Amino acid sequence: DALLFDKAEDNVRDSERVKELVENYRKALVMHAYQEELVKQRLSEEITSAEIEKYYEENKSLFALEKPLVKGLFIKVQSSGLADVRRWYKKNTQDAIEKLEKYSLRNAVTYDYFYDQWRPLEEIEAMIPVKNWAAGSNYLKQNRNVELKDTAFHYFLHVEDYLGKGEQRPLDFAQEEIK
Repeated sequence: DALLFDKAEDNVRDSERVKELVENYRKALVMHAYQEELVKQRLSEEITSAEIEKYYEENKSLFALEKPLVKGLFIKVQSSGLADVRRWYKKNTQDAIEKLEKYSLRNAVTYDYFYDQWRPLEEIEAMIPVKNWAAGSNYLKQNRNVELKDTAFHYFLHVEDYLGKGEQRPLDFAQEEIK
């Protein structure tokens, strides 16, 4: 590319015309970026959350999930204190969560608490190297507590809430698209 460019630069007779075109293109790009930023700022100020919610309610059919979402807890540990972890990870109580957090500070390789936000199931699946553990999307509807292990680690997943493919996307997931 560099050699071709050097050769072309030597052989192009109207290099001033090329420089003019490049400068015009640069100006157009800068103005476009500026206009996009202005539109973003104005839209975010002008569109209220009530308008977003109204649009969402009126157009629910547009917001079908393409991939499952989950709320819950994921923990990856080595083989110490597993009996306690087995008891705690299945419960969504303040006491159980506190015990798991304390345990995780000392022992867990990964601790992910997401009871308060929807996460794509594929994000969670990516943290578990065991393949084909959720054969089909109905697996987590019926099995809210999953324990898997490989040669080095134990994986615990508690699914507090599950939305499958085709179900309505939550408002917080659709908000940016609506804007």
